Amino acid sequence: MIKIPDHLSFLKKCSHQLRTSDGHNIEIWELMVPLNDDLSSWAKHFRQCYCIDEEIDILRDGTGLSRADYLEQLVFPDKSLAPGPSIRAGDFAELLVADFLEFNLQYWVPRGKFAEKESRNESAKGVDILGIKVDDINKQSINDTLITFEVKAQLTNKKYANRLQNAVDDSSKDFLRQAATLNAIKRRLNRSQQNEQVLIVQRFQNPADHPYTYLSGAAAILSDMAYDEIALNTETKVNEHLNIANLQLIVIRGNNLMKFVHALYERAANEA
Repeated sequence: MIKIPDHLSFLKKCSHQLRTSDGHNIEIWELMVPLNDDLSSWAKHFRQCYCIDEEIDILRDGTGLSRADYLEQLVFPDKSLAPGPSIRAGDFAELLVADFLEFNLQYWVPRGKFAEKESRNESAKGVDILGIKVDDINKQSINDTLITFEVKAQLTNKKYANRLQNAVDDSSKDFLRQAATLNAIKRRLNRSQQNEQVLIVQRFQNPADHPYTYLSGAAAILSDMAYDEIALNTETKVNEHLNIANLQLIVIRGNNLMKFVHALYERAANEA
C-alpha cells in the first residue's frame, strides 16, 4: 500500500460546503501547517518534483554553485523578481493538488513537467494536473478514468480575485488540450523507457475507439485574507463547463501561505 506523505495530514476537510451561484457544490479544505513541525520530508518531496537528488551534482558541475545556490538560481522560481513569486505560488498549488489526487484519491499522476521547464520563471505548459485510474491493468474498460484538474493560486493577503472561476474556465478547455498533454507525458515516459506506463497512457488517446470515464476538476488555493465565501458563492458559475456533470470544485485555504511557500523553497534548497 502506498504511504501517504506526512504533509497531506495537514490538509483537513471542512465540515461545510459552499455552492456556486448556479448550485454546484464547492468542497472546502484547510491547510494547517504547525509552525514547529519538521518539514524536511515535504521539502525533499517538493524539491524532487523539480530535480531528483541524484542528478543535482551532475547538473551543477561546472557552474561553480553549491547545491542550494544551483537550485535557487537555476531551478526554483525566483523569490523576489517578477514573475517568480507568482510562479512559486502556482507551482506550489499545483503540486499540493497533485499530491492530493495521487495519495488521497489514489490516481496515478504522471510527474516530470516541472523538471522540464526551459525557464524557471514560467509556468509549466498544458493541463495543470492529469490523473489516471485503470480498472484492469491487462485490458481496457469504460471504467478506466482520466481526470484533469486546473489550479489557481492567490496566496498573498489581497482581496479575492475570482480565482476559482478562472480555474473553472480553464478546466472547461482541458477536454480540447488533454491530447497534447497526454502526448507530452507519453514522450517523457518513452524516453525513460517506462514501457508499461506508456501503454497505460495509450488507453486514453483515442476515446472514439476506446471510451473511458472523463472527470474534470477546478481548484483555488487561497490565503485566509483572500478567502471570501460570499464572493465564492456569488461570483462562481459552472453552467457553461463542457463536463459539468463530472466536475469537482475544491477550495483550499490557509494562513500566511505565501510566507510558508517561500520557507518551503528555502528548506528544499538548503537541505539538498
